[in-house]
Amino acid sequence: MPKYAELIYKVDIPDDVQLDITNDSIVTVKGPLGQVTRDFSHAKIHIEKQGNEVILKKQFPNKKQAATLGTIKAHIENMITGVTKGFEYRLKIVYAHFPIRVSTKGRQVIIENLYGGRSPLKVDIMGEKTKVTVEDEDVVVTGINIEEVGQTAARIQEKCRLRGKRRKSPKTFMDGIYIYKKGIAGQ
Repeated sequence: MPKYAELIYKVDIPDDVQLDITNDSIVTVKGPLGQVTRDFSHAKIHIEKQGNEVILKKQFPNKKQAATLGTIKAHIENMITGVTKGFEYRLKIVYAHFPIRVSTKGRQVIIENLYGGRSPLKVDIMGEKTKVTVEDEDVVVTGINIEEVGQTAARIQEKCRLRGKRRKSPKTFMDGIYIYKKGIAGQ
């Protein structure tokens, strides 16, 4: 990677989105679906708003700092996408013999009858704006913060992971809940 005197990235802000920067590192994005705030003070980069653009700058970045700058650019783009369109993860309920029952209760997802088990498994839903719904054989996780939506879907899948004697033969024991689609909500 060549050395740069100054590395600059620009992110366009849509008309229906309001973006505020405080303390040169805390970015708040407000849009039609809600508000997302992130703190980028750990990166030690310069973030400023000029008109309808966010400018990310770092003077004399090394390789790691240049990569961090690109990552923060992607985070801000995801925040803008989240408050305008939202994110959606779809998980498929798969079982061979014992039918798995999935429901939501408050801020938890309840998984019952996995491998004929008697005690229900409980998974916490992350974030206030993240919603989980069950549609026939699908579990749909939606929200405006991609980290919270993705982590909730990952926790549901991980809770159903094979353990003990069953993990040795995933062909025989393939029951579980698996992520099969992720992206922007409604697409």
